[in-house]
Amino acid sequence: MPAISFQSVSKTYSLSRAPSSSVVQALDQVSFDIEQGEFFGLLGPNGAGKTTLISILAGLSRASSGRVKVHGLDVVTDYAQTRKLLGVVPQELVFDPFFSVREALRIQSGYFGIQNNDDWIDELLVSLGLADKAKANMRQLSGGMKRRVLVAQALVHKPPVIVLDEPTAGVDVELRQTLWQFIAKLNRQGSTVLLTTHYLEEAEALCSRIAMLKQGRMVALASTSDLLKSASSNVLRFKIDRELPAALAAKARVTGRIVQFPAHNALEIEQYLAAVREAGLVAEDVEIRKADLEDVFLEVMSDKTVRAPAAAEVSA
Repeated sequence: MPAISFQSVSKTYSLSRAPSSSVVQALDQVSFDIEQGEFFGLLGPNGAGKTTLISILAGLSRASSGRVKVHGLDVVTDYAQTRKLLGVVPQELVFDPFFSVREALRIQSGYFGIQNNDDWIDELLVSLGLADKAKANMRQLSGGMKRRVLVAQALVHKPPVIVLDEPTAGVDVELRQTLWQFIAKLNRQGSTVLLTTHYLEEAEALCSRIAMLKQGRMVALASTSDLLKSASSNVLRFKIDRELPAALAAKARVTGRIVQFPAHNALEIEQYLAAVREAGLVAEDVEIRKADLEDVFLEVMSDKTVRAPAAAEVSA
């Protein structure tokens, strides 16, 4: 039985109540399963439908059509049971300003009918670097600390399925490392993890399988290793001190001084370097590397056609 099953999920929004109002298709026939114990990544650009899909999973929104199940239970008809199975960390920093960190976790436990779980609360506080903030009022915490509390609240009832929606957005490196060490530990102990993130290096390092959404449709679904193998090229990477000519820049990924070109063979590498020299530029720190998940993501998203993944991918 899958931990999570999305079955032909669609979601539409009307921009107006008028008869002639336009309709936005946020999700279009999205189907895939996440197996129990899997660390699964859900990727896509802003507006692709990731948070909408998670909102439907968490019962905060209803699908226009299709079904979502958690451990075989429907999130609409079995809402109370499925909510107990889920620990959801939202993007937004939502907190009650009137309680301390420990009080907030005790109150969250009460929502699930759990009492006298201070030992688990203590473990969460230590594991997430919050032990010295247990008595601090939520208003006194930094943004990063508030996000740690959100993670602790999502885990306080020991859910078998953990849903992380951009959990490390805008937080420091220390928190990211602390969080992933703890979440990876829970995953090794059997918890299922669904992660959305814009930090693709995190998804590549953590997720065993990945789905990609574009314009509300699923355009890729495969193991992380298979996605990396599917990359059509290696990458030529170097630094320059001045801007590339427009014709070259159109083929490159430029981040500050760093320039990256997809390179299928040695001839292409030499042609790019020759073009850089002809433009009067000096390439420094030249290297050839294997394509990473960011390269694959950009390649998939640049495809003008929005295609459904193969049936074999969906059932993987």
